[in-house]
Parts: sequence; C-alpha cells; structure tokens
Amino acid sequence: MKLLKNKTIVVTGGSRGIGRSIVLKLAEHGANVVFTYVSSSEKANSVVEEAEKNGVSVTAFKSDASKFKDCELLITNVIEKFNQIDVLVNNAGITKDNLLLRMSEDDFDSVVSINLKSVFNMTKLVQKNMLKNRTGSIINLSSIVGVKGNAGQSNYAASKSAIIGFSKSIALELGSRNIRSNVIAPGFIETEMTQGLGSEVSKEWKNNIPLKRTGSVDDVANVVVFLASDMSSYVTGQVINVCGGMAT
Repeated sequence: MKLLKNKTIVVTGGSRGIGRSIVLKLAEHGANVVFTYVSSSEKANSVVEEAEKNGVSVTAFKSDASKFKDCELLITNVIEKFNQIDVLVNNAGITKDNLLLRMSEDDFDSVVSINLKSVFNMTKLVQKNMLKNRTGSIINLSSIVGVKGNAGQSNYAASKSAIIGFSKSIALELGSRNIRSNVIAPGFIETEMTQGLGSEVSKEWKNNIPLKRTGSVDDVANVVVFLASDMSSYVTGQVINVCGGMAT
C-alpha cells in the first residue's frame, strides 16, 4: 500500500544512516523525494539509484542546511520542479561530544548551527508554500538525549532539546492552516555513528533499554512514514520517542 503516493518530500541529510533509511522508506511508499547531502556524492548517488527502483523521482541535492542561502536555493528548485512541498523532514545533524570542561566554543557553535539552525532555515523557507496550499507535515528529528540529557553531550542535548520547543511552537503557529509539526526522538539506533562507541559502551546502553536491544534505522523511518502520511492527520505538536522504552 502506497501511503505517500504523489507526495513531494524534502529530507535533509539523506545520504547515510537514519537519513538514508528515511529516503528509501519514503520512496517505497510512493513519494517523490529530494534529499540533501554535504560531502559524498558517491553515497548520495547510491541512495538515488536504490530509491528510484520504486518508480518515483528521487533527487540528491548538495546543500548545507545550516546555511540559509543554500536552503533558499534548494526550496526554490524543488518548488519549480514539483510545484509544492507536502512534507519536510529535518534530519541533518552532527555530534562533537566532550565534557563541558573540555568542550571548545567551536564544538558548541557548530553542533547548534547544524542541528538547530538548519531546522529554522528549512522550516521558515518551506512554510510559505505550505501556507499557500493549506497543508503540510513538518517532521523534526531530535534525540532521546534532547529529552533526558546525557553526560558529555551538553551541546548535542541543547540543540536537540531546542528542536522540541521550536517544533511545538510551530505546531501552534501553523495548526490553523492544516500544517502539522512533530518530533521524533530516536534512542540508541545502530548507525555508523554508534558503531564507533565500542562493545562495552553498546552493552551498557542495551542494559538500560527495556526492550533489551538497539533500534534499527528502519524503526525510525517507519515513524517518519506515519507522520508524513494522512494516517497522522490529527497528530501535531507531539514528541514520539523511538527508544525501546529508554524514556519510560
């Protein structure tokens, strides 16, 4: 069943990890997808090739979501091609973990810029088209760390927590125009980022998860599909924790 047939969806940071899975899952459900990447065109092209097997239009766009001008160019191009944007998925993000005592100003600023400023940029620029069409779904990727905090990740936690407040405010601002804004807060998800943590750290995380397992990228992507589809038409201003019960 194609839950997203004929929808046009923009995804930031779609060439690897959770973003890659989101792009593939959206395409599988019939959406036309435009996703951004910053560095590896090879990885981006690989995603396009796999996603287009679903018979939909998939485009990789080299763009830095933390830069307003880049986002302006991206949105202009998408609207010129598809006329409207039905769903925005703000997924782009980085980590630069350290104890506050050792954290540099640049480590703090770059994480906040890429994780939070990108959400402001993209949401501000996409809302005009959504307001015109009186419909839209904005899906912002936060983190369980943004919900409960984590030692050594004060910069990351700050950026991801701020996304929650931003998203709830946008839900209140745009709800009367049938534009929804929701947050997904993944827990410990198996990605390239988590693979470098080491077996002992991974084991400790798993022991703190009620389901006693790590999540997969598809666990997150499936929730994106739900929030992008009309099945969630009465859901806005919410934070959905995809964390195996860690936040319980």
